[in-house]
Amino acid sequence: MKKALITGITGQDGSYLAEFLLTKGYQVFGMVRRASTENFERINHIKDKISLIQADLLDQLSIINVIKKTNPAEVYNLASQSFVPTSFEQPLLTGEFTALGVTRMLEAVKLVDKNIRFYQASSSEMFGKAQETPQRETTPFHPRSPYGVAKLYGHWITINYRESYNLFAVSGILFNHESPRRGKEFVTRKITHTAARIKLGLADKLHLGNLDAQRDWGFAGCYVEAMWLMLQAEKPQDYVIATGRTHTVRRFAELAFAHLDLDWKKYVVTDKNLCRPAEVNILCGDASRARQELEWQPKISFEDLVVMMVDADMENIKKEIKNNNITINE
Repeated sequence: MKKALITGITGQDGSYLAEFLLTKGYQVFGMVRRASTENFERINHIKDKISLIQADLLDQLSIINVIKKTNPAEVYNLASQSFVPTSFEQPLLTGEFTALGVTRMLEAVKLVDKNIRFYQASSSEMFGKAQETPQRETTPFHPRSPYGVAKLYGHWITINYRESYNLFAVSGILFNHESPRRGKEFVTRKITHTAARIKLGLADKLHLGNLDAQRDWGFAGCYVEAMWLMLQAEKPQDYVIATGRTHTVRRFAELAFAHLDLDWKKYVVTDKNLCRPAEVNILCGDASRARQELEWQPKISFEDLVVMMVDADMENIKKEIKNNNITINE
């Protein structure tokens, strides 16, 4: 049985990747940080099928020990401080986890077993002030946030270890990918969750920042397959993973509210305080290389993704209401 170690297994991508690897017959290990409260909501349904081991991206020795103990064939480094606004508030911590944490993972792989195949979760935020549209693997980087800068360090240190130590180390430059498991602080989930609350009479306004920002949104469940495909390739190479279609935040909100028979204009409030210090106006990916070499392509449309997320939030909120005996007027 092939073994895989996933950092960030309790996150959106980590939970979908764990599910996917289980279907492929893997023995799945998840690296988790020690915390006073556990947040295993996204993996509760598969917790009996995976093994969780404590370690920390800030602690080199703990990472080395986890890799020695699990002896994985593949390591997927998905853990990071991944919320862009927080990176402006906590740039040093973002650098420790999102940048130097990658180096610690790579160093551990180099020291324990150079045959391990390593996947690094890079980000479209590295393109930032995009030099061309769409963005591809050869597009120059210009990150516009501490998160984007930290991700760029992680991207280049992965390339450096690949070239310096002959590791099978790759980066997936994933454009925005969403799901019902997306954190509520991210704009897409904030929209679908708040729209559902408004429909159920639990909220009356949705505060958003830049409505004109354009993003290339796909479904996270499709994107984790691309991660796996990269590690099955004959040679290590970096790939852009995207749909090639862009939509504005405004359009996302419009579709989400329309699915609930609501007019988004009556509820959305533009809040300048939610705009970034340095804005990223448009991100659109060209995944031609992944389509041709990995035979990967997205399977869920943007419109279906929005509906999926709204429906999931409606169902979850109704369960919360029922469990707390709250009376609502639909």
